[in-house]
Amino acid sequence: MKTLSAIAVLPFLVLAACGSDADRQAELAEDRIESEAEASAMASGNDIAALGLTEMQLLDADLVSADGTDLGDIEQVRRDGSGAVTGLLVELEDTDPDRYVVVPLAGLITRVDGDDTDLQTAMSAADLAALPDAQLSPDPAAAPPMGAAAPQ
Repeated sequence: MKTLSAIAVLPFLVLAACGSDADRQAELAEDRIESEAEASAMASGNDIAALGLTEMQLLDADLVSADGTDLGDIEQVRRDGSGAVTGLLVELEDTDPDRYVVVPLAGLITRVDGDDTDLQTAMSAADLAALPDAQLSPDPAAAPPMGAAAPQ
């Protein structure tokens, strides 16, 4: 039985070993961003962060076009040194590998659809794709302390 178990696990070990270091670093960065975003949203509680929404509501929102097409997911609220929201880290829809950009608040409006509140932008998918890649540091030690300016 032990031999059978070892054989069954072998393909998973081989697949895990095949992942590139860049893939592992990207996954670590994504996990760190998610953890930081959740912690920051919990710390800010019911305080309005931007656009009349709390930080948790911003994180739950999707970025959509005027016709409601999903353009990306809000992954993190970016703040300056004083704590003011300066932009939103967005994972763009349908990118492989995942691509992140910082979308400025200017031009964003809330869009309520039933129980969902999304953020609508006048930017097209092509406009968003033309934005520079956001800086994602895979090193947790490189992350700024909560409330400090986040890398852009």
